[in-house]
Order: sequence, then structure tokens, then C-alpha cells
Amino acid sequence: MAEIKGRVHSFESFGTLDGPGIRFLVFMQGCPLRCIYCHNRDTWDTNRGKLYTPEEIIDELMKYKNYINFSGGGITVTGGEPTLQAEFVCEVFKQAKKLGVHTALDTSGFVSIEKVRGLLEYTDLVLLDIKHIDEEMHKRITGEENTKCREFALYVSSKGIPIWIRYVLLPGFTDDTEDLEKTAQFIKELKSVEKIEVLPYHSMGAYKWGKMGCEYELNGVREPDVKEVKKAQEILSRGLNKGK
Repeated sequence: MAEIKGRVHSFESFGTLDGPGIRFLVFMQGCPLRCIYCHNRDTWDTNRGKLYTPEEIIDELMKYKNYINFSGGGITVTGGEPTLQAEFVCEVFKQAKKLGVHTALDTSGFVSIEKVRGLLEYTDLVLLDIKHIDEEMHKRITGEENTKCREFALYVSSKGIPIWIRYVLLPGFTDDTEDLEKTAQFIKELKSVEKIEVLPYHSMGAYKWGKMGCEYELNGVREPDVKEVKKAQEILSRGLNKGK
């Protein structure tokens, strides 16, 4: 059987925002979505990146294992979209779990369930990026419908895997009050949500689009202010199942 390899965009050694504790971050190469606000535009192409074996990823992880253990951290695989390489990520997580390392998957959930059943068996936490609750607006923002994303979220919840929701607040696209309320209603269906983070849109990744000769559609779109972020946080937090 041929050795499994994965295409990796980059690593980050001391992540503190993508799961509990200090995290070793693996950015996978390739993404099926085409988010108009993407700040990692260079991760889309599935043919770029560097090939690694799962063992090589674990070797990188081991350099920081003392910090990870001390902080209650772990490994977070993000992207791009890591579920595009689910078999590879599954093997990485399997080996990480043997070492007692906490595993987190940062995903949009745009994947068929059968492709990730095995991976989710070794996943301790899912960082779920909800792009938009409305199917048409989801398509407008990402180029794809959101049916798979909804099914994925419900499946993860049914398995009892902890979920941290992430929601990018983009003025004119994802900040409508009614849409936020509908999103909160959907979150309420997910019984394992522990945390909801509203991430204010920023244009810091716009330069990557220009560098790659691509048009950045959101030039001139403002960043949301503190009040808007707070309002969105309050509405979405109604979806948390308090007291469970």
C-alpha cells in the first residue's frame, strides 16, 4: 500500500486562538470554497504546497510537545479546508492521540459525511466556520450551497464532539439581524456547542489576491465596529444550550 501523503501550506508553532492552550497549527493546502473575504487565498490551489507524511507532521509537533502539554494545548489542522485531505488528517490525528495530544479540526464542514466518519473518531474538537445560514447568500459568499455544511454540523453534534462556532461578520453580507437570528436557531439544534466567536471582517489578506493577479471583490467594504460585533455576538449566543 502506498504511503499516504498530504499537501501542507504551512505551520504555526505557538497558536493560541485555535483551540485550548498552545496549539501546533497545520495549514493544509486546497479548498473547495471560494470565500470572497478569504485571507488565505494562496491555500485554494490543491496542487500547491509541500508533501508530507503523517510521521513528518508528528516530528514537527514533537518539537513543541512540552509547551503543548504544559498549556493543555494540542494540534489544530486548518487550511484551506482540511477535510479535502481527510484520510491524511485522520492518520495525523490517530498518531497524535497515541501521544495523548488533543486534536482540533478547523473546517467549514463542506464535505460528505462518509468521507470524514473515520477522521471524526479521532477529533476532540471541531472549530466550525459558519459562513451563512441562507443558501443563496452562502452561495454568493462561497460559490457553494450550504446543505453539506448543515449536515456536517448536525452529524458532529450527534457524535457529541465539542464544537466552537466561528462566524465572520461582514457588513452588507453576514450582518442582517434576521439572518443572525436564524443562525442562532440552527446553533440551538447543535447540542455540543461550547463557544461562539464572532470574527470581525478585516482586509489584511487582500494583498494576497493582488499578488496572485486576482480581483479582490471587497475593496472599500468597511470593517464592522465594536457595537455591531457585540450585537451579533449577543444574537448568536442565544443559540447556546445553557445549563446542559
